[in-house]
Amino acid sequence: MAPALHLRDVTVTLGGATILAKCSHTFEGGRFHALLGASGAGKTTILRVLAGLQACDGTAAIGDRPVASLSRTERATLVGYVIQEGGLFPHLTLRQNVALAGQILGRPVPPEPALERMGLPPSCWDRHPARLSGGQRQRGAFARALSLDPPVLLLDEPLGAVDPLLRTALQDDLRTALAGRTVLLVTHDLAEAAFLGDTLTVLHAGVIEQSGPAADVLSAPATPHVAAFLRAFRSLPALA
Repeated sequence: MAPALHLRDVTVTLGGATILAKCSHTFEGGRFHALLGASGAGKTTILRVLAGLQACDGTAAIGDRPVASLSRTERATLVGYVIQEGGLFPHLTLRQNVALAGQILGRPVPPEPALERMGLPPSCWDRHPARLSGGQRQRGAFARALSLDPPVLLLDEPLGAVDPLLRTALQDDLRTALAGRTVLLVTHDLAEAAFLGDTLTVLHAGVIEQSGPAADVLSAPATPHVAAFLRAFRSLPALA
């Protein structure tokens, strides 16, 4: 069973501004969780805290392991991280990019299984990112994140820069490729969140205002802010 993600009184202050304020929540293991909120609400900060990239007061944990206690190698094998632009290194081929995670950790891992899992044909494996389509680059980023077979995936607007038609295809593929893992997806797209997420969590000014099954959050907003936030999306009536 993939581990749960725990936040216990997590506070992050940057430049005198409080980004997260005593944030406590558990994201259940083995499920796909979508994290929503306006820009600046603290969504990416939650991902960075769970990935061990952002120090915090309080405790962030993966399963029963506090993130602060994990070594770099342990974090890499537990957590895959994908950002909006993918982050592929331009001087490396797609195959080399996907193989990089294992090489850095001294654990060479064949990249081909991850490339195949993300539906990338062999004809593009030895191309550099500049010679790949946007969809292929993002599939490559997912393949790299999956190369060490981590049980946890943290996704920061991973499809935000992808063409809408390709985005729909990628959403379908992600539901299959990431099944059984604990996934935390940051997105501004309510339709995407409702399609992919088993749960929706709405963050406002560093505080989680509501979290629950997608249908429940969409049909019964718990606070005026959540209601106003959801009303801002024209697609809400079709989703609810």
